[in-house]
Amino acid sequence: MPVTGHIALGFQLFNSLYLCVTAKAVFAHFMVQNSYSYTKDDWTNDIKAAQAIGIDGFALNTAVDSYEETKLVDAFSAADENSFKLFLSFDMTYSWQADDMVKLVKDHASSTSYYKWNGKHLVSTFGGDTEPNEFWETFKKDLKNANIPISLAPAFINYREPEDASHMFSNFTAIDGFFNWWSWPADEKEDLDTDTDLAYQKAISAANRSGPYIMSVSPWQFKELGDGQDWVEQCDTLWKYRWHQAVVDVKPDIVEIVTWNDYGESHYISEINPKVNLGDLAPLYVDGFNHTGWATMAKWYITWFKSGAKSGPTITKDRVIFWYRAHPKDITCDQGEKPRNSELPEDAVFAVSMLESDANITLTVGESTATFHAAKGIANGSVPFSKQDGHKPVVKIVRHGEVVKKGTGEMAINTTKCGYYNFNPFVGVLE
Repeated sequence: MPVTGHIALGFQLFNSLYLCVTAKAVFAHFMVQNSYSYTKDDWTNDIKAAQAIGIDGFALNTAVDSYEETKLVDAFSAADENSFKLFLSFDMTYSWQADDMVKLVKDHASSTSYYKWNGKHLVSTFGGDTEPNEFWETFKKDLKNANIPISLAPAFINYREPEDASHMFSNFTAIDGFFNWWSWPADEKEDLDTDTDLAYQKAISAANRSGPYIMSVSPWQFKELGDGQDWVEQCDTLWKYRWHQAVVDVKPDIVEIVTWNDYGESHYISEINPKVNLGDLAPLYVDGFNHTGWATMAKWYITWFKSGAKSGPTITKDRVIFWYRAHPKDITCDQGEKPRNSELPEDAVFAVSMLESDANITLTVGESTATFHAAKGIANGSVPFSKQDGHKPVVKIVRHGEVVKKGTGEMAINTTKCGYYNFNPFVGVLE
């Protein structure tokens, strides 16, 4: 009996450690720069909203602004109190010094909420491949000497092509894993494929690195800030198919949603916090353009990803998530610059149904109508914009010839005029 007991205990310990290492996790990229007016309560509100859809933690995009150090103290305190995880993601487009980075990790390494991968504190970046390997070796060594071993999984943004994967790990022997930032098509009409994800995921193993492989999933990409910062990517159905790629095709160690609150690039899934100062131009295409419907949709995929099941979880409540822009792509607006790639998006309302049983989904904009049959589970369809001005989309769930649910988008589509170029969509929910 004593021997059997020791064997059982040993197996339980091994199993617990194995699960700790291999458990799938979902994080959201959080722009700490947008926390200038935050109190601890604001952090708590964001944390609880993220937890409500299954997000495990925030990857804290941290620049060199001095106020961010103070805000990070509140962030880790709120996370500690709510069993939420955080890790630092250094924005290397700013002039970071290695000593300052080491200090910031040291400041928060003892927090119970700091996320660990393989027992080591996870550290990521946005950029950083312009620094030599020696920079990262020193960074890791200084932390190890402080008894803080880290797993370094940077987003080296100049590494996007699949054929560069092995080359990157040869050049950077200090890194342990990789975060593929590129979750949008590259200035093209075609859907994004998984070639980059699979190549870098495989390269981690081939280089005998410990990981993790972090895959980005993002709903949109649009920016209209002038001085060459005016662009849009083809993202009409990206949120659905990119999640499917993550769950079914790639199965990364970690999914990182890009982003929780980067309003300026239009890929936020959180509520728009009115306390955040967006400057003069971003409010012209952000204010009023709710994206929380995308968070509702993400919850289903997050549950599926973590379960490891072959099929998605059972849906027990009918919903339709729909999104659309406020003006057609060819219109001439009063202000701003027509964004690069403006020809790529379709002038249409896009919808994803999440149904407990089969139904027809009818989408109507003025005289333009489309119906698609949606099986139990998740499906998608679209309807072209109307040529008429000022119509709001109408969405219906029709089952056995009867309208089960009906809703109208809050934002009208203006086909004849617009004040400022805006390719940021409004996201609605019929439930």
